[in-house]
Amino acid sequence: MAFLEVKDINVSYGNLHVLWDINLKIEEGKIIALLGANGAGKTTLLNTITGMLKPTSGEVLFKGERIDNLPTDKIILKGISYLPEGGRLFPDMTIKENLEMGAYPSKLWGKRKPDLERMYGLFPILGERKNQLSRTMSGGERQMLAMGRALMSNPTLCLLDELSYGLSPVMTQTVFRIVKQLRSEGITIFLVEQNVHQTLEIADYAYVIENGHIVKEGEGDALLNDDYVRQAYLGI
Repeated sequence: MAFLEVKDINVSYGNLHVLWDINLKIEEGKIIALLGANGAGKTTLLNTITGMLKPTSGEVLFKGERIDNLPTDKIILKGISYLPEGGRLFPDMTIKENLEMGAYPSKLWGKRKPDLERMYGLFPILGERKNQLSRTMSGGERQMLAMGRALMSNPTLCLLDELSYGLSPVMTQTVFRIVKQLRSEGITIFLVEQNVHQTLEIADYAYVIENGHIVKEGEGDALLNDDYVRQAYLGI
């Protein structure tokens, strides 16, 4: 049984059909990637998994339980966290306050202090600057804060949307290294990215989506050497 399974999902915005019969599986303890250009349907799929969009047909199963009929807050409490593109931080809150918002569900609030210390250990710069307003941080620092906030709910599955967007090459390497560390700690990762090369270097398995259809799938290193992927996405 897959940790999370998307089965025959179709999604529409009004009369516009945007996802077509999507099937994918996320295995526990793995980094699974979804690759594609802007407008391919990547974020739509994430919003469907997290309950912000309802599919017109199909199912989303988490640990064998159907969740596509649940509200977003109930899905989060089951152990799924979501880092949206751009992080969507609270700019006039401090780093510490932003992190605490990740523990806002009532059952998590009481244990936020040890979780804060864990985040400061994972991202030392956040602990050093915990009273600094998030709007004064660099792009890379904000992305670390967004990752920390997503982890404050103690997820078993973390959905990461365009993690490397707008980051320098050095900072991109840093956040991808952290993703690998999270996998080593037992957190399952669903990484949605346009940065094809670096994503396939760390992904255990990956899917390629184009115009709302899954067109390719395979192990990360296999897709990295796939002629279609190399020509279409790597310019090789």
